[in-house]
Amino acid sequence: MSLIDIFAWIVLIVLAATLVAIVAALGTMPGRIARKRGHPWPEAVTVGSWATLVFGFVFWPLVLIWAYVDVPERRGTPR
Repeated sequence: MSLIDIFAWIVLIVLAATLVAIVAALGTMPGRIARKRGHPWPEAVTVGSWATLVFGFVFWPLVLIWAYVDVPERRGTPR
């Protein structure tokens, strides 16, 4: 292997590690936001985030919005 081949493999490994880190950060971000904001279902937001990343990125922004939205309390029901 020449020096160029070794350099290419190093770049490929760094890119793959960066891609894995980005996917992991995107998968955990809505769940962390939901927990920090006191969302009533932070686990569901986390599962929704990972599910949308695994099965397609299309609905991930909706899960991110869901992490910021809190369900209003019903009037007349005791806590």
